[in-house]
Amino acid sequence: MIETLLTKPYWVIDVLPKQVPGDSAGQFFAVEKYWLEMPQYSDLRRRFAAILLKLNCYYNLQVCFAEEDELHTNPSPDQLVSWVTESGKDLCIVIPAQKTLITIAPDDLCMTVYNPRKRFLQLLEQLALSEGLFVWQPPQEGSEGK
Repeated sequence: MIETLLTKPYWVIDVLPKQVPGDSAGQFFAVEKYWLEMPQYSDLRRRFAAILLKLNCYYNLQVCFAEEDELHTNPSPDQLVSWVTESGKDLCIVIPAQKTLITIAPDDLCMTVYNPRKRFLQLLEQLALSEGLFVWQPPQEGSEGK
């Protein structure tokens, strides 16, 4: 199921409200480097964990590490937070009722959400905003000129 969901349209939950243009006069890479340093990185990961905890109040979550097959259904809040903030591994969160996948990579400043339905996406946007983050859709492969 995870492999199939990875091929679906996706959105990101990010510190920025939209993609930074390649020709931006700003200093994106310096800011990105700042966010990847402690304590900012730890704070961002805690925000990701808070979104997932809130989401778990509405939906069952199945969580696994990308290199493992074992899915953990509704892990304890402490366990989920630990995996998001401390594991240093690729994490996959499946929301079976929505046929949606959320991934978190260790060195990414965003969570990626695959195949979200409209109402689910609306809830996710509210949860992200409550943590000072944004949900937006990057250009998808094969969507140039559309």
